Amino acid sequence: MDEESQLRHLLHLTHEGNYSLLKAKLENKTPAFKALVRKQHFGKSGDTLLHYAARHGHLRILAFLVEDVGMDIELCNADYKRPLHEAASMGKRDCLLYLISSGAKVDCLKKADWTPLMMACTKTNLDVIKDLIEHGANPALKNKDGWNSFHIACREGDPQIITYILSASPCIWDTESKIHRTPLHTAAMHGCSEVVDILLERCGYTPDSRDSCGVTPFTDAVRNGHTDIAKLLMKKHKASFVQVDNMGAQPLHQTAVTAQDLAIHFLICELGADVNAKATDLQLTPLHYAAKEGHAGTIQMLLSLGADVHSKDKKGRSALHMACAGQHVECVRVLLSAGLRDSEDCSGTLAVGLAKKPEILKALMDVSVS
Repeated sequence: MDEESQLRHLLHLTHEGNYSLLKAKLENKTPAFKALVRKQHFGKSGDTLLHYAARHGHLRILAFLVEDVGMDIELCNADYKRPLHEAASMGKRDCLLYLISSGAKVDCLKKADWTPLMMACTKTNLDVIKDLIEHGANPALKNKDGWNSFHIACREGDPQIITYILSASPCIWDTESKIHRTPLHTAAMHGCSEVVDILLERCGYTPDSRDSCGVTPFTDAVRNGHTDIAKLLMKKHKASFVQVDNMGAQPLHQTAVTAQDLAIHFLICELGADVNAKATDLQLTPLHYAAKEGHAGTIQMLLSLGADVHSKDKKGRSALHMACAGQHVECVRVLLSAGLRDSEDCSGTLAVGLAKKPEILKALMDVSVS
């Protein structure tokens, strides 16, 4: 068996966790071959045998490779990921503790400046997170996007982990990403209601804090369909349901973009949002946004709640113009069936210049001659 085949066989044994056979295969190898094993990287990922052992939780193999083969615990793969990143990410606590006790750098950085603690916070293994912090991991470190471990934990939504990190680092909540998004934005966006509740009780977030686009946690909640969180933000944070973003769009406009019909009903019927509110310098209504995105069901919802099908933006365009420009056949049909019949909307330039699909052209022409 040539060297490459032998190395592949060792990789297979490591992946399987076959400690006895792996040890037997390496015991009688020459120093030169063991030196090759120590520096060998596999595939595009560039993982070493240590990465595989740590990822799959094979502690005996991990210890054998470090202590008997002499592999460096700080070996990086193609993404600069260390074995400690693997153990933290996959929740392999025994391997993680072994690596730390063997001198692994607890806050080592992989590509994009992710630490092992950040990797651990992408999962919900509280014990691994505790192990890292108790061994000196810094939860306040930020990755290239400006997220720290608390941001990441808020995205995953485990209330026990959030409570623990806040106890270990009481000021950790007071952070923003590079685009000024707080952990509260993150939790609201991802529907983590228990975490939002904890953040509102224990942290000092400013009501209606805005990210770099002017988006608030309330907007994040409703445009992703999380009306329970929107209600929580209004109750405990006095959040505004008409706070506009940097473009002048209200939460209602944003929900029309994402087709969150239940949230639209909540905003209009329970909170009293104006179904025909104008947004941005172009004076677009929620109906314009829904038509532009091709959301026929949302158009029907808005029309049923009083949306003006004839409303024009600053350039004189109706929702039908938007639907035709996007070639959204079903949206065009819904708008036409709602009574949009005037020749300004349905004939001439609109039909020729915007509508490309035969079905849309036919529908428009049928209306214009009726």
